[in-house]
Amino acid sequence: MNYDLLCLSHLRWDFVHQRPQHLLSRFDRGRVFFFEEPVFGAEQPRLEISRRGERVHVCVPHLPHGIDGEQWNGMQAKLLQELLQGQKVERYVLWHYTPQSMSFSGELTPVARVYDCMDELSNFAGANAPELRRLEQELFKKADLVFTGGHSLYEAKRSQHHNVHAFPSSVDVSHFAKALTAQADPADQAGIPHPRVGYYGVIDERLDYPLLAELAVQRPDLQLVMVGPFCKVNPDELPKAANLHYLGPKDYGQLPAYLAGWDVAMMPFARNDATRFISPTKTPEYLAGGRPVVSTSIQDVIRPYQALGLVHIADAPSDFARAIDAALGEDAAARRARADAYLKDLSWNSTWQQMQTLIDGCVQAHLQQADLAAV
Repeated sequence: MNYDLLCLSHLRWDFVHQRPQHLLSRFDRGRVFFFEEPVFGAEQPRLEISRRGERVHVCVPHLPHGIDGEQWNGMQAKLLQELLQGQKVERYVLWHYTPQSMSFSGELTPVARVYDCMDELSNFAGANAPELRRLEQELFKKADLVFTGGHSLYEAKRSQHHNVHAFPSSVDVSHFAKALTAQADPADQAGIPHPRVGYYGVIDERLDYPLLAELAVQRPDLQLVMVGPFCKVNPDELPKAANLHYLGPKDYGQLPAYLAGWDVAMMPFARNDATRFISPTKTPEYLAGGRPVVSTSIQDVIRPYQALGLVHIADAPSDFARAIDAALGEDAAARRARADAYLKDLSWNSTWQQMQTLIDGCVQAHLQQADLAAV
């Protein structure tokens, strides 16, 4: 069965390698057209298309400055139609990462429509929450399948659609297992003393900056290493300390080398609306890299990871520091055995195969209905 996949995303393909890239790079039924949010400054609307590998086409709308929402949506709808016509996309699955995309894609006629709900975007800083919730209800009406990025999101969405499936964060074990073997420390990390407590990921409103600031003061012996790009925060307003190191964004391929140099991996997330439903991809990645993990009390980390003895949970700075000490004192072999037992059946390949089976079923059902209607 051959068909293309058109993804409408609020994330950029080249920003941080996360769930969309892991999943869509495994699609092998046809081409992937990854349609990003627009950039502004063009004299006339246009679509920039570039390749990533054999199948993925990244599509970036360029729109003029100063247009209103109705013009914005109209221009994107027109660019979508031109994309489908110009690339001769006839049979395709429409894959949504944000309900906002319903404002310019509702009239498209895919052979199936998928909503991969990886975050509760209406809870994020700057979101137009009422509009996103309204558009999400439209998306639920049109979607054939709804996937959620974690169990908490599944519990929140399963009553709103007839065909919801939980697919929590998975992992490429072999990639992060590189951190288990000795590697050259990256140059910007090599001079940082031990013990190192590291985080990689987007540095945004979801992190608990008062926790980091107080932890740095209480425990000057701990070196706190922050790897990742800044997003929706002012770097000048983030906590500063001699033992708090911001190393900037790194490629996905570089992450195991940084991870290998840490004594503990951390997830210092704030407990707020933006983190209520997150299922951090880095949790199984840290474990695959052999690091002990300390996290704040994120629900999809507590279950299953704390319940299986794989992660230490703490929120207050003093408790977080004690959890780091406990992690440093763990029996590494016993922790690795527990992690390996959990990770042995977890992979992005397996996750994608399960998703693909569900999508194929929807596509087949639509094609059969179309055949019957044509008789």
